[in-house]
Amino acid sequence: MSEQPDADSKTEDATEKKIQDTIEKGKTPFSKEAGVFASLCGLLIVSAFLAVPGARALSQMLAQMMDSPDEWTIRNGLDVFQVLAPIGLQSAIFVLPVVGIFLLFGVASSVAQNMPKVSFDRIAPELSRISPQAGFKRLFGLSGLVEFGKSIAKLLAVGCVAVIVLKSETGMFIDSVFVDPGSIPTRTLTIAIKLISALTIGVGVIVAADLLWVRFKWYRDLRMSRQEIKDEMKESEGDPIVKSRLRSLAISRARKRMIAAVPRATIVIANPTHYAIALRYVSGESAAPLVLAKGKDLIALKIREIAEKNGVPVVEDKALARSMFDAVTVDQLIPAAFYRAVAGLIHILRTEGQEGLRRRKADDIAPFPES
Repeated sequence: MSEQPDADSKTEDATEKKIQDTIEKGKTPFSKEAGVFASLCGLLIVSAFLAVPGARALSQMLAQMMDSPDEWTIRNGLDVFQVLAPIGLQSAIFVLPVVGIFLLFGVASSVAQNMPKVSFDRIAPELSRISPQAGFKRLFGLSGLVEFGKSIAKLLAVGCVAVIVLKSETGMFIDSVFVDPGSIPTRTLTIAIKLISALTIGVGVIVAADLLWVRFKWYRDLRMSRQEIKDEMKESEGDPIVKSRLRSLAISRARKRMIAAVPRATIVIANPTHYAIALRYVSGESAAPLVLAKGKDLIALKIREIAEKNGVPVVEDKALARSMFDAVTVDQLIPAAFYRAVAGLIHILRTEGQEGLRRRKADDIAPFPES
């Protein structure tokens, strides 16, 4: 068993396997400042669009109730409920959209950084979380100093922005003494919106820098030593499960790429449900038809389905499809033995359309023209 490498020996970038394993464990780069930025964005929207109409509707209801207290009939608990129910309903109409906006922005700030993933490793008990030594390193190590520096920078930025905005509104504060008191809430809201907007911009700059730092630190912490890379390669090459998984991934990706190319085909030759070969031939583009996709059974049906959706002609020729299937390779030109048959189908398709294909047989057509 190899010894645990120190930080100085970890000079190599992390492999794709280690990155994927780390992500599956739930250890992804995450900026806490993004949540603050999302909250400010939500607060800005609430202040600009929901605060005034919501507060106005609620205050009007309260004013109407206060203006006509003689209409209240309170003899028991049911009467109290009937009096307070409209207030509660109006308050809910005001509060629920506000809560929804904050929840939406909070979730968006997390999803924008990393897609949600269930990981029980994150909630598994670890002694390092209660270890005084580990806690000391977190507080006074490089990460702790960086977090402290970010907090100071955030505090200074927010303070400077607040001072600048409030100083620019000194005249409005002075004028408020001489205006109708009823306009003071509107003036206060205007100043608050300006202040929140400025803070949002300032925090946005901090968040952008923090996102870059968090991802840089995450990749740096994942760096590996050369011995770790060698051990991982040995383990991966000798593990049949890993081999099978990699093979499955490669086949899946190749199949998806192949299916995605079917809409570009010129013609699809089928048999009629067991085999399907999608070919593309454009004069001047290639010397012979190019095989874009081929498949059996379910894949063949999928090729036909996509071809029909995209208007690609499908020709049912059992003998040709069966013989071509074993001889052609995806992303390769068809063998010369099939030039005559395929050329005839393409010629009829261009001159007589699909109706002509149904009346003619591929074996009766002239050889494929040379480029």
